[in-house]
Amino acid sequence: MKIVRLPLTIFMILLLVSGLSAQGSPLPTEETDGYDLLRRLTLRYGYDGFERPATDISLRPTGRAGLVRLAKTYLDLYGESMSRVDQARLQRFFDNNNEWLALPSFSPTEDNDPAVFSLNDDFALLAEDSPLHRSSEPVFNLFYNTPAQFLEVNKPNFYLRFNPVIDVRYGKQQNDPEDYFFNRRGLRMRAGIDDRIFLNFEILETQIGLPDFVRQFRDRFRALPGAGFLKEYELDAFNISNGNDFLNGQGYVSADISKHVGARLGYGTHFLGDGERSLLLSNFSNNYPYLELNWRIWKFHYRNIFAELTSGPARAQANGIPLTKKYMATHLLSINLGKRFTFGLFESVIMTRENGFDLAYLNPIILYRTIEQSVGSPDNALVGLTARYRSPWRIEAYGQFILDEFKFDELFIERRGWWANKWAYQAGLRYADAFGLDQLDLVVERNVARPYTYTHRSLSSYTHFAMPLAHPLGANFKENLVGADYRPLPRLHLRARLFLIEQGQGTTSRVVGENLNRPHGLREMDFGNEIGQGINYTNTLLTLRASYELKPNLWIEGELLSRNKDSQNDALDLETTILNFGVRWNTARSGFEF
Repeated sequence: MKIVRLPLTIFMILLLVSGLSAQGSPLPTEETDGYDLLRRLTLRYGYDGFERPATDISLRPTGRAGLVRLAKTYLDLYGESMSRVDQARLQRFFDNNNEWLALPSFSPTEDNDPAVFSLNDDFALLAEDSPLHRSSEPVFNLFYNTPAQFLEVNKPNFYLRFNPVIDVRYGKQQNDPEDYFFNRRGLRMRAGIDDRIFLNFEILETQIGLPDFVRQFRDRFRALPGAGFLKEYELDAFNISNGNDFLNGQGYVSADISKHVGARLGYGTHFLGDGERSLLLSNFSNNYPYLELNWRIWKFHYRNIFAELTSGPARAQANGIPLTKKYMATHLLSINLGKRFTFGLFESVIMTRENGFDLAYLNPIILYRTIEQSVGSPDNALVGLTARYRSPWRIEAYGQFILDEFKFDELFIERRGWWANKWAYQAGLRYADAFGLDQLDLVVERNVARPYTYTHRSLSSYTHFAMPLAHPLGANFKENLVGADYRPLPRLHLRARLFLIEQGQGTTSRVVGENLNRPHGLREMDFGNEIGQGINYTNTLLTLRASYELKPNLWIEGELLSRNKDSQNDALDLETTILNFGVRWNTARSGFEF
């Protein structure tokens, strides 16, 4: 089978789309507040009064243009009856994505699949009652012409948005000599040119003093969630002697091949699913280069992702060891069935090749299992299902199922705990305005993964920079979580999450299936494998957070984190309590909830 370098393939596709119109850069995966708002409004009001669009907001990142159109539709249909908190959150969303406010709401009768709309100078012609807010007193008539944009430019064939990023936190850890410290600074920019090319870019520098359980995690895997190459970091003023410093960034270039088919070249992450966690693909690992195709027509949203990953931890670079490359090809087909039900089909393959990406996997519509067998089955292939149902009572049920390998007799008849019965599932419920209390949104979720799920016999495990590509715990676990979000005031957000985890842990000499970096060929046994095998432990993790918005996108926050790991091996027990306070500006909150 012919092998090609992925960058060459991407370049050829960009030549194809460079002269075609586009829908703009996407809302980044980690900007959860915007996605949470639209998920809440969808759950609250449904799709009555307009044709349901093909775009599925559970496939993040999602284009800003379609999200703004959906938000404007809810404002037009239900704005007068909305609570003042929902109205304020909608206005914040419009302020943050105001380059698309000239787009119309979704139609009650017409096809609402993606379409091309000219930006030109409609921004200046918006009606006085439009969602566009202008600042009464811009700084030097240059900065903050609108409330949420530090610097913006609006021309007939060009727009630009530029914002600085700050996220600073400090806290005390009980029974730990080191303090908790988080210091992130950076820049964000997005732009559009000629209704054809759309850019989104950010660069972030981070210094961090880690909680004790994250230090253990880092030392075990030689990597950190969301980070690549790590440098050591010390700060005597805050008692940080074992911290880390890392530089990271992400960016996108978007274009549309046709009215319904779009292409995106990027360096970043994805999140596929409706839950707090994803068993398909999440943003837990570091950013990666990728080519993404989106097909949105009628009731279908079909996404292809072709990505370049690394097999080992980035710390190996410090010793002059080249990073081993591997490649991912992923499909997810989301299908709208009526106004309430969405069904999805997922498949992904991880391949290792000495010379680059296998050309066979660039076919965006064929089943990967067929390709895998045609090239001799050297790769790690997974298949999965997703489903979501919105009830009439503001309650949504969702779930995922992933199948790595299985043998029918062992799974359904013999049931002897065969090692290669590798599967995982998720089941969850969301409840908007729970029990009739406005702005109280609840989520309950269960995630389960069998031992050795996502692992492989070679470097083709479902990982990137030694971090899981799906659930943070890897495999061999059961997890229950309960979450609550309450917004009693437009600028006040109270958040709580409780995680109850059971997992089996291996050692350097014992492979039990939770560490995805250990090949399953090193397993202890073929039969008798059960969830939680190895050194079993339970973990209770609670986070309580209060956030208040002083100015648009400027938040002050306080958080309490309590974590209690109780292991069969007493030496592995660990209790963690952290109280921290911080300020963040133009960025979403990130944390360590595992």
